[in-house]
Amino acid sequence: MSVEGSTKAVVTALCANLGIAATKFVAYALTGSSSMLAESIHSVADSGNQALLLIGGKRARRGATEEHPFGYGRERYVYSFMVAIVLFSIGGLFALYEAWHKLSHPEPITSWQWVPVAVLLVAIALESAAMRTAIKESNAVRGNASWVQFIRRSKSPELPVILLEDAGALVGLVFALLGVGLTLITGNGVWDGLGTAAIGVLLVVIAIVLAIEVKSLLIGESATSENVQAIRRAIESVEDVDGLIHMRTMHVGPEELLVAAKVAVDAHNDAGRVTRAINEAEDRIRAAVPIATLVYIEPDLFRAGHAPSEASESTTSG
Repeated sequence: MSVEGSTKAVVTALCANLGIAATKFVAYALTGSSSMLAESIHSVADSGNQALLLIGGKRARRGATEEHPFGYGRERYVYSFMVAIVLFSIGGLFALYEAWHKLSHPEPITSWQWVPVAVLLVAIALESAAMRTAIKESNAVRGNASWVQFIRRSKSPELPVILLEDAGALVGLVFALLGVGLTLITGNGVWDGLGTAAIGVLLVVIAIVLAIEVKSLLIGESATSENVQAIRRAIESVEDVDGLIHMRTMHVGPEELLVAAKVAVDAHNDAGRVTRAINEAEDRIRAAVPIATLVYIEPDLFRAGHAPSEASESTTSG
């Protein structure tokens, strides 16, 4: 996945949310609408989340050290998991608390009644533009995968996170618009509280989905099935490799793949010939799958009558 594309989507969403948050807070100060307050906190949480994604991307680019010999690529997963926590606690739980408070003491919107509607309509337009950017950048890398498959299988967390946040923001704005609109029409502040509650539930659900998907990446996911097959073909194409016995792969970062394989070689080959075969296999793996930055191949003797077993590899993700 393009790092530049991910960064562009994150920066676009950050700029949109900072502007939206400021206007929502003004609307809340003028009207006292709980839906506007919930949406204001939602935008602040989203802005903080996008800042976390940018920090995680920057820290992940650090080189390997003696203490962290495989580098810092997984920092992008750590910061993405923090996004889920922020969205759940600051966004979802606060909105649910505010909804409970508003439903306990419902109040109509009596001043500046046109302000929240205008702000929400502008926010919908800005969020739509931000989501359009996220969709465009995602389409460049998702191939034939459906949107659900893309979110579940992507090894780079930024675009799926932004897509879910933007989708949640748009739906949340619709909930807020319904709550505010019905409150203005009926004069009953309960609708404002119900809109706030819907926003809170929505944010909690999105945060849980994000946490589940990013947790899988933190634990360590294998390469995609396409990359596994490409690696297998690269190994088996080497003349002095008699077959692939077994293989394991794991992402140590979105663009960094660890490959460990045991291959069968002829017992009559000398050490020099085996070494050349291993080096050639490593070169062909990296040519076939450029993100395979860490490759370890162990040779084993081919025994007559015992063909190498099928490569064992889990490709389950999410």
